[in-house]
Amino acid sequence: MQAIDNEQSTRYTVLITLKKQGRLTANELAEMLTMTPMGVRRHLALLEHDGLVHHETVQRGMGRPSNVYWLSEQAQDVFPATYAQLTNELLSYIELLDGSEHVDAIFQRRGQRRIQQAQLRLQDKPTLAARVAELAAILDEDGYLADWQQVDDQTFVLREFNCAVHHVARRFQQACGSEIEFIQTVLPDATVERQHHILRGETFCGYRIVARQAGNP
Repeated sequence: MQAIDNEQSTRYTVLITLKKQGRLTANELAEMLTMTPMGVRRHLALLEHDGLVHHETVQRGMGRPSNVYWLSEQAQDVFPATYAQLTNELLSYIELLDGSEHVDAIFQRRGQRRIQQAQLRLQDKPTLAARVAELAAILDEDGYLADWQQVDDQTFVLREFNCAVHHVARRFQQACGSEIEFIQTVLPDATVERQHHILRGETFCGYRIVARQAGNP
């Protein structure tokens, strides 16, 4: 286990070095990190496989061409960020200056965008089961670690094991309200009930989805 930790630590050090220094060859990285070029190339290959590093072959002087490495856009997510704190701070300013109704309007706009995007993906799904499955995929892509289960012909369970907006939701409950509204709106042929909630100390947010019977609102 320690070897795995050391491997990951070394790859993170490679990322930090590229972050600070910009485009580098494996030999340049090896010299900076006091490693062998072969060892650095192995880490770079793994980082490139994970989509965190790009490379191109360039000619430098009269020698053989060299591979030059740099960070991908995806690699920016590896480094510390304070987006949640910034979001809370900005929303607090809006609430202080303009009142909570403007904060509500912001979450409504966000909800409308999510609904429109989800509806495009769900519109060709012929059954409620297919739509619940696709919705779980959408939420999983958004960072919610979502899955779903079918209980019976009419009932489904949708679970989110990660709250992608956890720190914001702790401060602004509109985030949680907009989540259940989002699920209910994109599944108009079902009723949605939240039965489990991360903010209540549970390990996941869980929604019970039941198909509406014909003729029932």
